[in-house]
Amino acid sequence: MKSNLLAAVASLALLASCVGSQTEDRPLSVLLAHSEMIRVPDPVNLDFQPAPKWDYSASTELLGMLKVADAYDDDSLKAYVKQWADTMVLSNGDIVGYDMAKYNIDHICPGKLLLRLYNQTEDRKYLTAASHLMKQYESHPRTAEGGLWHKKVYPHQMWLDGLYMGAPFIAEYGQLTNMDVAADVARQFIIVGSHTYDDSTRLYRHAWDESRQMFWADSATGRSRHAWGRANGWYMMGMVDALEFIPDGTQGRDSVISILRNLAHAILDYRDPKTGMWFQVLDSPKREGNYIESTCSAMFIYSLLKAARLGYIAPEFHDIAEEAFAQFVRTFVKADGGLVSISSCCAVAGLGGKDMRDGSFEYYIKEPVRDNDPKAIGPFLLACCELGQ
Repeated sequence: MKSNLLAAVASLALLASCVGSQTEDRPLSVLLAHSEMIRVPDPVNLDFQPAPKWDYSASTELLGMLKVADAYDDDSLKAYVKQWADTMVLSNGDIVGYDMAKYNIDHICPGKLLLRLYNQTEDRKYLTAASHLMKQYESHPRTAEGGLWHKKVYPHQMWLDGLYMGAPFIAEYGQLTNMDVAADVARQFIIVGSHTYDDSTRLYRHAWDESRQMFWADSATGRSRHAWGRANGWYMMGMVDALEFIPDGTQGRDSVISILRNLAHAILDYRDPKTGMWFQVLDSPKREGNYIESTCSAMFIYSLLKAARLGYIAPEFHDIAEEAFAQFVRTFVKADGGLVSISSCCAVAGLGGKDMRDGSFEYYIKEPVRDNDPKAIGPFLLACCELGQ
């Protein structure tokens, strides 16, 4: 398996030998990160944004970039990440564009990046900004069982996406500041899992509406119709990243590990036999119109690698994920004009809202597809770091 990985990475590096003024000797993660800096000189424009935006998407990519920067002591990458953070966080710790009253769990996600910057720089403005996000958690609306709503405008709903958006930051902040939140973080995974799990597929539906009133929700279960690939990817990444900060013996921790193990086994049955990658609509791999999708594939590969390294799942999953990484490179990673790109990224998908997104198969496969979406690049960079690539 190691030879397949090295061959895939070496062939791509040869194609991308002109990134910046450097040579192909640099690791794939560095080539990709520097390609992004060339494509998007100002980090506030990541995620194809025309102006600064406090959101999860750019911060997910920047988190991967910071991991690469630390691994290879790359000052230019560190400066790029910090440029975004210093644009979004004022000297007093206020966050540009952040409104706690919206109770949008997506807006908690960039806190993970703030905590890492605080740990590296000891600049208290990052910790102050993170404390604002923690205040949102403390008063965030919840379901009857204590599950955090996805957004105030989506009342009574939990989406799998939200578990990555909130849980890892809350758990890490709690550990850093000695707040007793670990059991509640574990409970979030258990609650959403209990309501979105589909026995027939062993996968998780995208979302659950406790009120069972939304047009996309099953009137009996409250579940949405399909297991969307990236939603399951967010859920899996949320578990592996949060578990690091949930101490042994915490109530619910073993249950979260059990969910993670079961999902790790389940997703192996839904890979494309030709490419080894995963599909946009995860539970319908053979349905006409479905396509292999890079963001969920990167998320699954990273999650399997990290979970195996930390002992949450069996060691053999590392070899499986390493081979999948090589397949990902062959399938999605391209070198165009000397810049490294990732193709076949679903731009966005959700439920409800002004566009009346119904969660049908037809809805998911019609959402825009683009190259170099942060939700592919960030997890892929993290996977690269797991493999020293």
